[in-house]
Amino acid sequence: MKKLIFITVSLAFLVACAAVEDTATAVTNEAKSVNSEITGDLCLDFGPQTPRDISSVVGLNTADFPMAPAATEMNLCNIHTHTNAEHKGPGFSVFVNDSDHGGYACNGTNNLTEAELSAPAVNAGKFKEVKPGDTIEVHWVHTSCDIEPGEGLGSCLSDSCTDPLLRVETQVFLVVNDSNALDFANFAYAGNKRNNLHQALSIPSGTGEPVLFRGSTTGPSYTQATCSPMKVTWNVRPQCAKLDINSLNEWAVNGNVFNETKSHGVRQLVTAPELLSPIE
Repeated sequence: MKKLIFITVSLAFLVACAAVEDTATAVTNEAKSVNSEITGDLCLDFGPQTPRDISSVVGLNTADFPMAPAATEMNLCNIHTHTNAEHKGPGFSVFVNDSDHGGYACNGTNNLTEAELSAPAVNAGKFKEVKPGDTIEVHWVHTSCDIEPGEGLGSCLSDSCTDPLLRVETQVFLVVNDSNALDFANFAYAGNKRNNLHQALSIPSGTGEPVLFRGSTTGPSYTQATCSPMKVTWNVRPQCAKLDINSLNEWAVNGNVFNETKSHGVRQLVTAPELLSPIE
């Protein structure tokens, strides 16, 4: 009888061990699969990519190209927006989701009042893909080419200037229905020049020391496996600011040389150190 009990217990033990081993193998295989998705298909033949977590200085991509000069020494070529923030930063660290309309939201999103979240009385929805309570990331794109500001990033190049220095000044906004919030018209382009260079009326300030780094163009068509070939100097401000939705709608209604009437999708955060430049 004792021998039978021993055999039964031994068999149970072996079955349990086999189950544990199968589970461990499955976990290992899943980990390998995930790791392959993360690192196996990286586009390693490209320069540093964007967007990134600007709170981290880590980066292994040392592909070198000249930093662009200050925005005041370049031509503004395009202004556009993304919903939500493509970058992750101290003031916009709330992950939304990993879709083309995901990205990050401003930390103060859940603290908005009913009035701030209310629909505008006029021009509601005229600037598409943005409503009160949304986070947007605005890009002021500058080029070393002698061009006229216009639609899309193609406006930053010309037949005689195909490999320009590019610089993107970046501010993340929390969009609210509040006339006391910032007015987008103050940061737009109205045909103005300074020192014979096309310039925005102003670039936001007071939202922290911008983080400067080498990267690429963004947008949902790029991933860690499909990289952007463009070389861009980024200057990203670390804190959100509130922006009046009415001023954004008016920008669309009144027309702009960029033909921007809606906010664009996001490229998911680049996290592989091999695709990020070190921040000095």
